[in-house]
Amino acid sequence: MATFNYIGRDSTGKQVKGSLEVANSTMAAEQLTRQQIIPISIVASQSSASQGGSLAGKDIKELLGIVSVSLEDLIVFCRQMYALMKSGVPILRAISGLSESTASNSLKAALQDIGTQLEGGFALSSAMNQHSKIFPPLFIALIHVGENTGQLDAAFLKLASYFAKELETRKRVKAAMRYPSFVIIAIVIAIVILNIKVIPVFAGMFAKLGADLPWATKLLISSSEFFVHYWSHLLFGSLAIFFGVRQYLQTPEGKYRWDRRKIKLPVIGSIIERSILSRFSHSFAIVLRAGVPMTTGLSLVAEAVDNSFMKEKILSMKSGIESGESLLRTSVASTLFTPLVLQMIAVGEETGRVDDLLEEVAEYYEREVDYELTTLTARIEPILISFVAVMVLILALGIFTPMWDMMSAYKGR
Repeated sequence: MATFNYIGRDSTGKQVKGSLEVANSTMAAEQLTRQQIIPISIVASQSSASQGGSLAGKDIKELLGIVSVSLEDLIVFCRQMYALMKSGVPILRAISGLSESTASNSLKAALQDIGTQLEGGFALSSAMNQHSKIFPPLFIALIHVGENTGQLDAAFLKLASYFAKELETRKRVKAAMRYPSFVIIAIVIAIVILNIKVIPVFAGMFAKLGADLPWATKLLISSSEFFVHYWSHLLFGSLAIFFGVRQYLQTPEGKYRWDRRKIKLPVIGSIIERSILSRFSHSFAIVLRAGVPMTTGLSLVAEAVDNSFMKEKILSMKSGIESGESLLRTSVASTLFTPLVLQMIAVGEETGRVDDLLEEVAEYYEREVDYELTTLTARIEPILISFVAVMVLILALGIFTPMWDMMSAYKGR
């Protein structure tokens, strides 16, 4: 919380001055408006600014601007809020209790600030909206709907189920990629050791013997010498490329291009695409079931998919619906869905059960992702084996061929 000094005029036109302790200047203006004070000037106090610039009491993540709240923390929070809301515990008391018991420092700080805002008269969704790095737009939208319909406990239950499915998908992807990652790391380590320790020994031996070396041996020796003499340049260049690409991917253009290309990557592109479509279908079903209008729901789901290319497609669907097109027509125009899924959407529109059919679509894509992940290792193994085979072939030709030639020449004498 920060302290803001304000100057304003009350309902009689008299000038008033004072200070407020709120999260930002916007909240200060809203609080003054509720007090029937027209703000003229709102300025952060010097003590607040100095406190904001102080490094004391901040950990490294806060200094770097990193807010880390895991899906596990959000799932536990939603389930706890559901249990408390279901038992009739007041919201302010529930938030205050969870802010003391949660293990995540970022979530604890956010809940403490939300509790303060609730005491100031703000709604829960408005207070959570001030912490968008922790609570995504879909989260805030469902909480807002739950507040307006009196079903806040059901909103937290839906969010817990949604995040649980998201977490399960991420774990399956990590499990499937574990074996290929270990193999790739082992190959990189082997290449480094060969270039530093093994190949230079053979290079010295061949140089003493003065043998005529084949192309594979010359290639290995050249690569080893380059690696040994310029390893610092390679390391610096690799780090520069890594951070440069990372910085570029944080720009809107870079993120859009990468999001568009990664769903077309060989082997894993289809898994990424189906996982995103499963998230879209499940999220869209949740917001529709909660009573959110279709166009508003598409805007929220576009943010939830976390892919700028897919976001553009979903927003184009929203534009089509706003212009009078049906959900089926906009889905066909987006080219995102398979014919089977389009048939399910058509049935959902005809029967008025779009949310139920979208849940079926989400489950269909989840089954597809499960199958793709199950066969992922089997599809990657031939690629890895081929790569290792090429490495072994080059090493055999580069090291053993000149040795065989020298042995043949020695026996010929």
